[in-house]
Amino acid sequence: MNSALLPVPKIEDDFYDWHARHAEKCVRVAERKDWQLVCLGDSITHMFELAEQGGPRGKRIWDARLAPRRALNLGFGWDRIQNVLWRLDHGEWEGLSPKLAMVLIGTNNLTGTDRARANTPGEIAEGILAIGEKIRGLSPSTEVLVLGIFPRDTPGSALRKSILETNALLAARVPERSGFHYLDLADAFLEADGTIPPRLLNDGTHPTEAGYRAWAEHLEPYWGRFGIAGEGVG
Repeated sequence: MNSALLPVPKIEDDFYDWHARHAEKCVRVAERKDWQLVCLGDSITHMFELAEQGGPRGKRIWDARLAPRRALNLGFGWDRIQNVLWRLDHGEWEGLSPKLAMVLIGTNNLTGTDRARANTPGEIAEGILAIGEKIRGLSPSTEVLVLGIFPRDTPGSALRKSILETNALLAARVPERSGFHYLDLADAFLEADGTIPPRLLNDGTHPTEAGYRAWAEHLEPYWGRFGIAGEGVG
């Protein structure tokens, strides 16, 4: 059985209180329904709205580029696909009908721990599509923008190959579904030789402030396409 399809709450320990963040996000969803953009994912999305001690992550970019577009960040550090499915079932999408849901998830499913096994590229692609289908079921007017898993590790490594295989499956399957769209931003985070520049992903996985800026800039053409307006966007 594909473990990525079995909704579960928190699995791994990380730098924050998972259950407290879930409760806080449910309150925000209950208090406000006019979100235009909802971003779902793991720590890569989570840190888009954080200013990290000792150096910025994405908060300044988020505040300038996404917050004015009424964006809600539902990224949770260390989350896997199965955690996102659980969160969608437990209050984080209650009554929402945004114009766009941006989904970036799956990198944590590529590796296993003693708490959860690794998933295959086929299982991960299936799980990501299941997230999109759940969103469309809850909010049929919402368009789903699936992002390819961001690059990790070195060119030719087993992990990099698994990411490429997963993204190839997504590129083929996402456009087959009504209301689904696919975007691969890998080239924005790679040098010409396929290596990852520390100025953009300084730990090989999570964007720096410059990386979040590059991400936001590559999304600019999509706001008009999906009718997402922003006031005072920097």
